[in-house]
Amino acid sequence: MKHVDIFTDGACQGNPGPGGWAAILRFGRHEKEFACGEPNTTNNRMEMLAAIRGLQALKESCEVDLYSDSQYLVNAIVKGWIRGWQNNGWRTASKDPVKNIDLWEELLTQMERHKVRFHHVYGHSGHPENERCDKLARAAAKRIAEAPTATL
Repeated sequence: MKHVDIFTDGACQGNPGPGGWAAILRFGRHEKEFACGEPNTTNNRMEMLAAIRGLQALKESCEVDLYSDSQYLVNAIVKGWIRGWQNNGWRTASKDPVKNIDLWEELLTQMERHKVRFHHVYGHSGHPENERCDKLARAAAKRIAEAPTATL
């Protein structure tokens, strides 16, 4: 099974507001980076979407080390929150509805295809790939924010 490193980040101008996500995929010496955005979203959604899009980009099942500065994303997987939410009918321990169920379900679907290990990295701490993803995600959010809107 191939081993791939995926580095991700999300950004938002306002929360909610225009947002962007970015991912860098590394397989050996090969790298691919991509980013996109949405007009009205949240930072957490962009963090999650970066991970999902990174996993979706893989053409075959892989062993993946996924790096994110989102404690929300990483802890949900590493600490098992997501399985608790699922078993609780997508409710938190305090019985509130879990936010972003659509993305959590898609993330779980992608994780079934791959063997994924999640790693937390501290944002804005000099981690080169995280810094690059941050720059790409912020640029994507800026493009969305500055895009002309069509009127009918």
